[in-house]
Amino acid sequence: MSIENIISEAWEKRDQINPSSDEDLKNTVNQIIDDLDSGKVRVAEKIDGEWKTHQYLKKAIMLSFRIYPMENLNGPYSSWYDKAHLLKGKTAGWTREDHEKAGFRMVPNSPVRKGSYVGKNAVLMPCYVNIGAYIDEGTMIDTFARAGSCCQIGKNCHISAGSGVGGVLEPAQALPTIIEDNVFLGAMSEVVEGVIVGEGSVLSMGMYIGQSTKIVDRKTGEIIYGKIPPYSVVVPGSLPDKNNPAAPSLYCAVIIKQVDEKTRSKTSVNDLLRE
Repeated sequence: MSIENIISEAWEKRDQINPSSDEDLKNTVNQIIDDLDSGKVRVAEKIDGEWKTHQYLKKAIMLSFRIYPMENLNGPYSSWYDKAHLLKGKTAGWTREDHEKAGFRMVPNSPVRKGSYVGKNAVLMPCYVNIGAYIDEGTMIDTFARAGSCCQIGKNCHISAGSGVGGVLEPAQALPTIIEDNVFLGAMSEVVEGVIVGEGSVLSMGMYIGQSTKIVDRKTGEIIYGKIPPYSVVVPGSLPDKNNPAAPSLYCAVIIKQVDEKTRSKTSVNDLLRE
């Protein structure tokens, strides 16, 4: 059976999967997690201009929670209780040579789960990266920022301090949250629920965008949902109730212009940080 068929068959009887399940299934799940970790496969990718979810990879991650038991991990000042396959981080036991081969910079106190991919010349400040996440080359995940499970973050992005790119692990068919190449996500922002931020966009500090958030083009008045068009400059805004002017206005995201050289000069990533 193919890897995909093994996972699909196990998924149909997922309530019966446990640490005593068939070794072939365990080996398949472990292989998928290793492939996600190395970047050989990814949960979602752009095919013919459209983002597609590989459902069997998300199913494998979810099945891993059934296969692996809870375990205890003791540290010098605390103890933790988690699924066994998540207790060992991506870089646990790495040597200097392993880090040099991987080619990304990782600051202490950056929990990065096994099964996540980090590209060359990326910079991980003290941050959190969950299983299934894909962080492409040259991207900075800044201090206390979060890359949720299965999210996809492109090349040369800056996910600013305190921001979150939401994880979308279930349902299996749901598209994960996607940040395309060369995006600047301002500090203390949240992009969740499978929203796509188009290439080259700049989001102001304090943006909160989910599938129900109205995204308003200030120039045209058009309202869209779920996707920021490429090269948009986006700031927080509010929309009044047309039928009741006295009612409180509702939050929205406002596209104020297209990215220009002035904007890019303020948000570009400093290559010196990657030396």
